[in-house]
Amino acid sequence: MTQEVAVIGAGSFGTALAQVLADKGCLVDLYARREEQVREINENRTNSRYLPDVMLHAGIRASSDLQAVLRGKRFVLLVMPSSAFRDTLQAIRPHLDPQAYVAHATKGFDIETGQRMSELMEEELYEHDRLKFAVLTGPSHAEELSLRIPTTVVVASRARETAEAFQDLLMTSYFRLYTNPDVVGTELGGSLKNIIALGVGFADGLGFGDNAKAALMTRGLTEITRLGLQLGAAQLTFGGLSGVGDLIATCTSKHSRNWRAGFALGQGKSLDHVLHEMGMVVEGVRATKGAYKIAQQTGVDMPITTAIYQVLFEGKSPKTAVEDLMGRRRIHEMEEVAEAISMDWEQ
Repeated sequence: MTQEVAVIGAGSFGTALAQVLADKGCLVDLYARREEQVREINENRTNSRYLPDVMLHAGIRASSDLQAVLRGKRFVLLVMPSSAFRDTLQAIRPHLDPQAYVAHATKGFDIETGQRMSELMEEELYEHDRLKFAVLTGPSHAEELSLRIPTTVVVASRARETAEAFQDLLMTSYFRLYTNPDVVGTELGGSLKNIIALGVGFADGLGFGDNAKAALMTRGLTEITRLGLQLGAAQLTFGGLSGVGDLIATCTSKHSRNWRAGFALGQGKSLDHVLHEMGMVVEGVRATKGAYKIAQQTGVDMPITTAIYQVLFEGKSPKTAVEDLMGRRRIHEMEEVAEAISMDWEQ
């Protein structure tokens, strides 16, 4: 029997995941808000704003009718900006099959509360079983995935059955998924690496070299891990695809919006100008605000995040921010090596 799947969000990654699913033989209903985008996908088999020059599979059907897209679907993928996540959950709740498996691929935090996306899912989809929620993340630029370039990611869920259900649904010859029970760590790695990519972009825009880039990435991973441990994540998660893997891809790739935004800021452009010029969501900007808030609430030391927050929202220059990071008090690196924490499935 052909599997029917709903993908909510027709941006670059949502469209790329729809392409993967269609390649697996699924019938994919892809939700898009704008009617002109719906017509383009259905009539031209393109989504030119987000994935130019990519021809879309005939098994993808776009629609702006959320109820129709969700009707009867056993699998639902949520792929929208973090700023729209809560509103989208509230919109889908009346139409969601109570037995559906729901995974999100959104990287970021709720700015008002500092909550992760899976926490919003548990709060808003209150009639749904949280053991059927999953997180999909890892080094996966949509521009490459949509062209069927080999890509590997992580699907995390509290329930092994849920993680493996999405693994079976999405695994192809070019898209490989690993499972993980650490929802907190997987989610944090995918969100916080965007902040570090902004900082690496600052350094590259300022003309600093590979030494500075390596330092920011390595120390950035340390501070991601530090916050993760405070919030209950497993340390080993940050050494995997959703941690160091995603960090490398986002800090070094021409496809990375966060790196490109940081690079432009490092060259002296204003944040408003950069965001207008990009024309698409730069999740690292919102993630910086959310992570800074969480760090203040928990007392976790996050110097790179703090410096980037000061550049984005307090008018500090990128050059001064990087220099201040280099001038921090001396510290012994091994002081920050914590005992590894592991975890297992809830069922």
